[in-house]
Amino acid sequence: METTMTTQEYQSRTARSYKLLLLFAMISMTMMFAGLTSAFVVSKSRADWLKDFQLPTAFYFSTAVIIGCSLTFHLAKKAIQKNNRNATTTFLLATLALGIGFVILQFVGFGQIVANGYYFTGAESSITTTFLYIVTVVHLAHLAGGLISLLIIIYNHFKQKYNSTQTLGIELGAMYWHFLDLLWVYLFLFLYFFK
Repeated sequence: METTMTTQEYQSRTARSYKLLLLFAMISMTMMFAGLTSAFVVSKSRADWLKDFQLPTAFYFSTAVIIGCSLTFHLAKKAIQKNNRNATTTFLLATLALGIGFVILQFVGFGQIVANGYYFTGAESSITTTFLYIVTVVHLAHLAGGLISLLIIIYNHFKQKYNSTQTLGIELGAMYWHFLDLLWVYLFLFLYFFK
């Protein structure tokens, strides 16, 4: 006897598949950053390692901003689950603004590092600042993917593709953004304590 799948069962199965794929992607990214931070720890024993290097103040602000992104994305997800389209719009746009603010603050931080006489590449660079640059730029590359997906989510939201019964896109975006948030907080704390 042949059984047919209901629309709700199909949506549920599709949602599980997409979430599992995203989870695998996040695990592979975590492994990559674990490798980078392990190399950072090993390199600390080098004679040319900068023992007195301080993180730029812009990185402290960017950490607060990315935590704000996570909060606004969570609120957007909660709002769409209640079919509150206006609040969803507000929180999605706030997430986008904060995400762009995070990127700007990262570049301000790079400028502060250079202004203090440290360089990322070339003859005047050090292994410490080069590692810092690689770790933050790789995170920014992943964040660029998050911003692109956020723009797609905002576009779909304005096309009214999300409602209380169809929240998959926003859920996936929120999952990825929370991951980026936790990843940056980990990197920031790691760079702060393992100078």
